[in-house]
Amino acid sequence: MSQAISMKEPYVQKPADTFCGATMVWMLGMILALMRCGLGCSAHADAAGNGFRFADVDEKSLGLWEEQKPVLVYNHGVISKEGVPADRARSSYVHPLYGLDGEVLTDDFPLDHYHHRGLFWAWPHVKIGEAEYSLWDLRGIRHQFERWSQKDVTDRAATLAVQNGWYVGTEKVVHETVRFTVHPARGDSRAIDIEFAWTPVKSTLTLMGAEGKSYGGLTLRFAPGTNTIITIPSGVTKDDLPMTNLPWADLTRLWAAEKRTSGAAIFVHPSHPDYPPQWLTRHYGVLCLGWPGVRPATFQPGNTIHCRYRVWIHRGLASVDRLSRAYADYRRVE
Repeated sequence: MSQAISMKEPYVQKPADTFCGATMVWMLGMILALMRCGLGCSAHADAAGNGFRFADVDEKSLGLWEEQKPVLVYNHGVISKEGVPADRARSSYVHPLYGLDGEVLTDDFPLDHYHHRGLFWAWPHVKIGEAEYSLWDLRGIRHQFERWSQKDVTDRAATLAVQNGWYVGTEKVVHETVRFTVHPARGDSRAIDIEFAWTPVKSTLTLMGAEGKSYGGLTLRFAPGTNTIITIPSGVTKDDLPMTNLPWADLTRLWAAEKRTSGAAIFVHPSHPDYPPQWLTRHYGVLCLGWPGVRPATFQPGNTIHCRYRVWIHRGLASVDRLSRAYADYRRVE
């Protein structure tokens, strides 16, 4: 069963040093929050004052909040959904990803593409040695959570680092490290930096995007909405763009569930291999990085691939000038 994730009123446990009056008031507030929560949240959380905090949504998903506002959920367990074929079950992705006012930006198990899953990273062509699989539509290979390597919150950022593996049966074929650095909301935007490292274990790893389209890599599937605007460095584009080299792209829309306009861009760091990489954009609601694109790239065992991105979330519409300035800020990140 797919869990219904709501993060409006998280239960968060804080250290109780003494049972003074203030502590008793806090405890009463937390009890009331838990009664309203309905999440099945874990009593464990990591918090930094009134800023960021992590808390378990359930045994499969970890949530992050800033103050009382939800930011994202990382699904480390295997997620399935009633009515969807069992072979579409997946793990190791972000959903929901939230806008600055609590609106859900992402979709999971959409009817048109059951394998789309929020903010995720996958390729339609994955060769391990000479055997071919697909992380994209979950054929023969899968992500598997191994452990948290970092889970920290400060007044400057929340950091979540995850050790995963790509598995074929019981064999780990690729070691994966994912690091999220979530910055506080600033005015009408928030930046989430993502760093990936992939290392083939014993056999060569060959990655390739979809023929004629290029998708394969970091992908953001958006929640349903209307009035969709896709913006790239040259301006608003009314056409879907296959195999297009871009440093960034943004999708903004009026959300069907929230009746609010907001959006998110993916920025590619200048250190990225083959910068700027190929993309596929679709107005139905998806931004797909396409690296290495339609030409396969092969990596030797023990050699690590590094890719860096920023997801930039914003209220309202985003002009080319606004997006360009935000991207310029990211380019300065070493």
